[in-house]
Amino acid sequence: MSGKSFDAIVIGGGPGGYVAAIRASQLGMNVALIEANHLGGICLNWGCIPTKALLRSSEIFHLLHRLDEFGLSAKDINFDLKKIVKRSRDVAGQLSKGVQHLLKKNKVTVIDGWAKLAGQGTVTVEKDGKTIDQLSAKHIILATGARARVLPGLEPDGKQVWSYREALVAEKVPKSLLVIGSGAIGIEFASFFHSLGAQTTVVEVMDRILPVEDEEISTFARKAFEKQGLKIITGASVTKLDKKPGAVTATIKTAKGEEQITVETVISAVGITPNTENIGLEKTRIKLDRGHIVTNEWSATDEPGIYAIGDVTAPPWLAHKASHEGVICVEKIAGLNSVHPLNKSNIPGCTYCSPQVASVGLTEKAAKEKGYKVKVGRFPFMGNGKAIALGEPEGLVKTIFDEKTGELLGAHMIGAEVTEMIQGYGIARTLETTEEDLMHTVFPHPTLSEMMHESVLDAYGKVIHF
Repeated sequence: MSGKSFDAIVIGGGPGGYVAAIRASQLGMNVALIEANHLGGICLNWGCIPTKALLRSSEIFHLLHRLDEFGLSAKDINFDLKKIVKRSRDVAGQLSKGVQHLLKKNKVTVIDGWAKLAGQGTVTVEKDGKTIDQLSAKHIILATGARARVLPGLEPDGKQVWSYREALVAEKVPKSLLVIGSGAIGIEFASFFHSLGAQTTVVEVMDRILPVEDEEISTFARKAFEKQGLKIITGASVTKLDKKPGAVTATIKTAKGEEQITVETVISAVGITPNTENIGLEKTRIKLDRGHIVTNEWSATDEPGIYAIGDVTAPPWLAHKASHEGVICVEKIAGLNSVHPLNKSNIPGCTYCSPQVASVGLTEKAAKEKGYKVKVGRFPFMGNGKAIALGEPEGLVKTIFDEKTGELLGAHMIGAEVTEMIQGYGIARTLETTEEDLMHTVFPHPTLSEMMHESVLDAYGKVIHF
């Protein structure tokens, strides 16, 4: 055992951990990063990145079936799922190697193994069940992430009932599919497999799909998905799965009683469970809230010298939130005067289904519940020249302002490429931009971003093109 000492040890190499390690090294710290599985974490290897690669294939496949609209033609349009999956895995592999290169470039010591807290400032590293090293550091950052939540009776078996991992490396498109959960993960997989021909049903326990989104956007999304042929059941829960060769019968409990649906495959996408087991928390004063580590605004836990970032802590459980927390955490440790706490209400959320969904800030309902008197603007894609030229006239941009101050309280979008546009409103919120600033900003023409401008104008009765 080396018994080596570091300024900081980061446990977990996902988008929170590796970014924290790199930033700490940039600030002159001697840093070790301990990762038991894949550099880049779940997001890069089994989440954000490979799912986007899959969805890109399904988007192109869908577009190819619309060629006639654009004056084009092609014969024998088909897909090869094996190649689609291989491309997705190759993309993830390429980026994981990229993270490895960045860590090496920034002189971060990377250790392959399972880390456990072992007393004040001490971490042990295990590999194959054996302790291989013991390290020490003044600062230890927990970035152990989370895994798919499993409900009793609905456990994935890797064959007929899939988690996100099996869905990412599917060997065939099921003829029929049940997706349990309509959050970002569930809806993205539903969108992917439906686009490739699976008869898809989505069951959501809440009264609407994409429940964290603005209600108007959720309603728009449901109509769009049902128009495509997806079946959606809300206010319902799957209570039982009966598996037989080639078929799974799900018992679904609704307000009207129980119904059954038989499908070839089930995908469980019912949230996450933080990875807090077997990392030595029992030897600390660290508190948990529903399994997640409790931290202050600087990511510090109740145990001196130990911090936590990313999915192992409080929501939102997003890669970009984890990365930003990592930077703030190490900059605070380094004593930078410019560092300030993360405003979680300024973190954009994106769902890469078709149509895409993106948002930042408060929903209309949340703004009113907080006591704001609001002004709301809307602009539909069908009023935008670029959207029509792209053949993407289905969508909506919605903005919410404080009537008293003109503060942009929230922005919500659904439609083509909104996951790229939402950052404009993210910047606006960070800069505390008012409606006047946005109105005086010149948006290029013809672009989809013009709808962002028009939505602001609409909130104040000045909309031009609708």
